Amino acid sequence: MTSPAYLDVRDLRIHFPTDDGLVKSVDGLSFSLEKGRTLGIVGESGSGKSVSSLGIMGLHTVGQYGRRKARISGEIWLDGTELLSADPEKVRRLRGREMAMIFQDPLSAMHPYFTVGSQIAEAYRIHHPGTDKKTARRRAVDLLDRVGIPQPDRRVDDYPHQFSGGMRQRAMIAMALVNNPALLIADEPTTALDVTVQAQILDLIRDLQKEFGSAVVIITHDLGVVAELADDILVMYGGRCVEQGPAEQVFTAPQHPYTWGLLGSMPRIDREQSERLIPVKGSPPSLINVPPGCAFSPRCPYADVPPGGVTRTERPELRPVSGAERHSSACHLAQEERTRIWTEEIAPKL
Repeated sequence: MTSPAYLDVRDLRIHFPTDDGLVKSVDGLSFSLEKGRTLGIVGESGSGKSVSSLGIMGLHTVGQYGRRKARISGEIWLDGTELLSADPEKVRRLRGREMAMIFQDPLSAMHPYFTVGSQIAEAYRIHHPGTDKKTARRRAVDLLDRVGIPQPDRRVDDYPHQFSGGMRQRAMIAMALVNNPALLIADEPTTALDVTVQAQILDLIRDLQKEFGSAVVIITHDLGVVAELADDILVMYGGRCVEQGPAEQVFTAPQHPYTWGLLGSMPRIDREQSERLIPVKGSPPSLINVPPGCAFSPRCPYADVPPGGVTRTERPELRPVSGAERHSSACHLAQEERTRIWTEEIAPKL
């Protein structure tokens, strides 16, 4: 069964067997994305964001030295093609042409022994057999120019270490876009960049999306980034989605205590801050021993509100928020109680 959405992820589970136990990095993730729209996936480190993106790209393969393959189940539909059951060679042909990824650290993602231009040109020639080196080089220069690299005809022959952090990220974006992919996944594209370069990178992604009409998944722990770019937001915790919906609704009327915590820990510059930021107490759960019931319950200040301590015994399912289109939350608290807590206790402090 296909989907009208360009990307449709259904009940995706990615588990890694280890000597200490089964790591449930992604444990039942579902979402869809149309062309021309941007989905922001947010959550703390270890929530499963990057693992899910690598699963979509088909990059969880058997490693060297006997490392065991990830156990993957569910469905990933890309423009009517189911990727998990598809032939690996077919997925390899799609990767880089129909779907591409901007990796978190371009210095380690790019090969230090080859020039930036040769790596971009190689990504183009692989998907355009018969293309000569001069044509591929011109394509690399054109892409470097479009992502804002000064003197691209000269810098195309530089090595990754000769680029600054912001320029390497731009070069990585050029490599991802060299084949005009319809799906672009950006994994922490502004990590370790100063704020001015961050703004430039976000503007670049937005402009290129308008030009190519791509579907974009942006993965980050920075809510300021998704506020700038995303049409929709998916909040992950403990390998699962705890809230998803249109960005405006998630920011103005969030329905999960974990989302409240993320918003409370985000600094504001649009008004005077009278109180300290409110951190989310505790630490993320071990993905080997995820707490029973609601994974957030050990850190949730409202875990004992429902009668009988239901949050500690039953896993909450993702349910639609009444009165809000495409907004859903996985919380045992009644919606009326969540709305009251947000409007009376949380929002006035932010």
